[in-house]
Amino acid sequence: MNKQNTYKPIGVFDSGFGGLTVLKEIVKEMPQYDYLYLGDNARAPYGSRSFETVYEYTLECVKHLFDMGCELVILACNTASAKALRTIQQKDLPLIAPNKRVLGVIRPTTEIIGNYTQSGCVGVLGTAGTVSSGSYLVEIEKFFPDLKVYQEACPMWVPLIENNEYQNEGADFFIKKHVTNLMQQQPNIDAIILGCTHYPLIIDKIKSYLPSNVEVLSQGPIVAKGLKEYLQRHPEMEVNCSKSGTVSFYTTDLPETFDKAATLFYGAPVTSKHLAL
Repeated sequence: MNKQNTYKPIGVFDSGFGGLTVLKEIVKEMPQYDYLYLGDNARAPYGSRSFETVYEYTLECVKHLFDMGCELVILACNTASAKALRTIQQKDLPLIAPNKRVLGVIRPTTEIIGNYTQSGCVGVLGTAGTVSSGSYLVEIEKFFPDLKVYQEACPMWVPLIENNEYQNEGADFFIKKHVTNLMQQQPNIDAIILGCTHYPLIIDKIKSYLPSNVEVLSQGPIVAKGLKEYLQRHPEMEVNCSKSGTVSFYTTDLPETFDKAATLFYGAPVTSKHLAL
């Protein structure tokens, strides 16, 4: 058999770099599988784009990952998960790839958030697109209908992180501002979801502006554990994932530019290839 038939990596997609924090945790949890990461950096950020645009871009990238051998794709992007996942799962997959699967990052976190709160009040910090979509409100209500959920959009956080400006005092102003805004909505919040895969890079700063009893949940470890359990529940999918322990990176923008920033998010050197859409 040629490589095209035997190479079936787990695809991990993001509009840019944030999904690398999720990939990092998935590889740590399950190093035996092959992984293929695609960042649509040429068209990032997705956060401020319309539902229709995010859906079109995400579907295009998912199709590319399918063409590259992926049977299973993780949308490691909250905006894509919020604005495109359901339509792709319900409308597109039955037509274009009925035996393939696309999963997101919102559901694994919302399935467990209720286990981390004593007060019944939880918070979500995310991009404007994720917050306005209401996806976290909808998903949390499915699993924990009695929880009260408060959201805060943090439009400056991603640009600060991607430009490697998040460690300076200017970043502190914006981090403190949005954390304070969230807690002013409901001082009894005792569990917060970081609803953007960039935010783990500033988790220590976020915690520094919160009471010590507040639990802050980063998606990477939760999604990694959820994916492991998913593959255990679905052996028909697990058997279609190749296991050579390789990780490949692709970007729709310049690889040299991508690699420099990607290393920051992934925590190890990254060498990517260009994918033309």
